Amino acid sequence: MDKVNAGQSYDRKDCGGKYILINDEEDPRLAMFDKPLPCCGCGIGWCSLLLGFVCPLIWYCAAILYLCSYYHRDPRERSGLAANAIAALVCTIVTFITLAVIFL
Repeated sequence: MDKVNAGQSYDRKDCGGKYILINDEEDPRLAMFDKPLPCCGCGIGWCSLLLGFVCPLIWYCAAILYLCSYYHRDPRERSGLAANAIAALVCTIVTFITLAVIFL
């Protein structure tokens, strides 16, 4: 058996050699991850993290999405939304320390 066909199933329909099925026969839910993420392919979480350096309120909005389990729609969003939650926490701590130094 050659390396090109190793691990592929042979029970797919013949489309004249032009197309290959990309969905998984064992778990059809995996086919929904074939489409790219929104926001230039990076996902909502990572784009929010980058935009949060301009306007930190975006971190809090994305942290709310993380806490509301938005990543159940697409698990690929989980890491970006978690990074926003961490950034929002760090921003809150830095703000409290800055305010404590100024007013105390």
